[in-house]
Amino acid sequence: MSNSTQLTVTTLINAPASKVWLYWTDPKHIINWNSASDDWHTPRAENDLRVGGKFLSHMASKDGSIGFDFTGTYSEVVLHKKIAYVMEDGRKAEVHFEEKDNQTEIIEKFDAENENSLELQQNGWQAILNNFKNYTENN
Repeated sequence: MSNSTQLTVTTLINAPASKVWLYWTDPKHIINWNSASDDWHTPRAENDLRVGGKFLSHMASKDGSIGFDFTGTYSEVVLHKKIAYVMEDGRKAEVHFEEKDNQTEIIEKFDAENENSLELQQNGWQAILNNFKNYTENN
């Protein structure tokens, strides 16, 4: 990972790594959990899960007033274990999936950006991860 400030968010999901991986990587699931608050959503997602492949999540406010594409390119993919990618702005991120006793811990590390406070970034990424946990456990 790079030299900038790195943040980490984690969660423990009551599901095996195979299900967690599917829900994390399949666009038909991504659109259901990828938001940090109830007034945002991801109406469109694309994912080419392979080294050199690209992903896109179009994140938007539900009232339509603002939206943006979260994009990047995969640098490492290890089935059910690890995904690493470089965001469009050059920041790096890694997602580790560690299965233990039919539960999967997700450890997500990412380079911070300079626009928003570290606390806001940490809380936003954790909120998305919490949504993912709730969606995966309840579907």
